[in-house]
Amino acid sequence: MSKLSRRAFLTSTAGLLTSSACSTPTNASPRFDRDRFVDEVRRALPAGQAAVDEVLARAVADPRLVIRELGEPDARAADLLYCDDELTIFNIVWPPDAVIGPHDHLMWASIGCYSGREDNVVWRRNGDAIERVAAESVGVRGVFPLPGDAIHSVRSAEREFTAAIHVYGGDLTAASGSRWDPNTLEKVARAAQPTTARSHV
Repeated sequence: MSKLSRRAFLTSTAGLLTSSACSTPTNASPRFDRDRFVDEVRRALPAGQAAVDEVLARAVADPRLVIRELGEPDARAADLLYCDDELTIFNIVWPPDAVIGPHDHLMWASIGCYSGREDNVVWRRNGDAIERVAAESVGVRGVFPLPGDAIHSVRSAEREFTAAIHVYGGDLTAASGSRWDPNTLEKVARAAQPTTARSHV
């Protein structure tokens, strides 16, 4: 895939970027359309993660429309919306107070939240172990980008289901990431990412 500057992308696709994944004709009700969203993300991808984040931010700007299309977040799920060699998109729903230990993806990732909240801790390598460097929460309508070398752990909101669209800059289903023990912070194993449409991520 050819590389474009972000400025060139914004200029050449001005019409696309001023519309939204949930835009509709003037006389129609607004809606979020998953196929249109995937297409917009694919178009943004050559310009890089920041351009993808703009599409993602517009998509989660009205959470009601996302829920209307993707379903009420009331059960744990990791639904695969799209995957190829350069892009993976999941709709992920966490139950209340779910905890996911430190892990990496081996590619950049952007999280757009439309229900609940994800509390992220960001880590960095220290030999085979890791050490904490930052913490950031992403709530409804928020977008949280992670660079390709990021390590993070996640806790979902305590009293409600948390739902977010997760976009990855590669084929997450074929990647082998690393995990670290949340107590010792030592690296424990390399783990293959999910290969099914409804899996733990």
